[in-house]
Amino acid sequence: MSFFDDETRVSPAGTGRFGGTVHPAWNIGANPNGGYLLSLAAQALRQAVPQHPDPLSITTHYLRPGQPGQPCDVDVQVLRTGRTLSTVRATLSQDGHARLEVLAAMGDLGAGDAPPVISLQPPDMPPPDACPGRSGAAQGVDLSILGRLDIRLHPDEAVPGAAGQARVRGWIRFADGRAPDPIACLLMADAFPPAVFGLLGMVGWVPTIELTVHLRARPAPGWLLGQFVADDLRDGRVIEHGALWDSRGQLVAQSRQLALVRSA
Repeated sequence: MSFFDDETRVSPAGTGRFGGTVHPAWNIGANPNGGYLLSLAAQALRQAVPQHPDPLSITTHYLRPGQPGQPCDVDVQVLRTGRTLSTVRATLSQDGHARLEVLAAMGDLGAGDAPPVISLQPPDMPPPDACPGRSGAAQGVDLSILGRLDIRLHPDEAVPGAAGQARVRGWIRFADGRAPDPIACLLMADAFPPAVFGLLGMVGWVPTIELTVHLRARPAPGWLLGQFVADDLRDGRVIEHGALWDSRGQLVAQSRQLALVRSA
């Protein structure tokens, strides 16, 4: 079992309730990464509706930071189940306080053999070996998550402020060699540096308010290529949209999030 499987494992703990632990290995600074917390909740969702294992669309509102190293409960409510789709709600709580609220359309991505009629094309990128790794030192924060993920950034965008635009591109995979899957895409859609760093440099903390991920296909083994762009920043709030492509160049996920931009 990989670290990701072990550290997102949740077990039934009563009707509609699942229990797990928020592992500190996925921290950004002192707080668990938001995509990791979402992956914990998604593991409960897929157990609640096993006939529909894939979150085709999943929206998360982050209410307060998670507590690393502490147990968590995920309460799941199945709102509707049909032949091809289930609509499911989940709340991840710790110490009696809700940490995130999730609403998902669960389905089955299937084999994904049919070619897309329209698809977003991946950006031009140097190969992973030509791209520097994401650095906690460059961001001025401890990144425990880099013990679990191998993240390589475009050489022109590896240093905050160097890109001259609010964009980050790079490669991502599990450090232990685990192949990506739809749940992993939820994590990896929120594991890159904030795109605003490329334009503004180190601006401090950028906590997510809301994150939506649309899964488009099951990824092939190997590296995922990510591109994330911030296209609206005002009043300390930024909108960032992103995409992930697998090793075959297939679009596997698209994301959009609203985040705060706070000075250090």
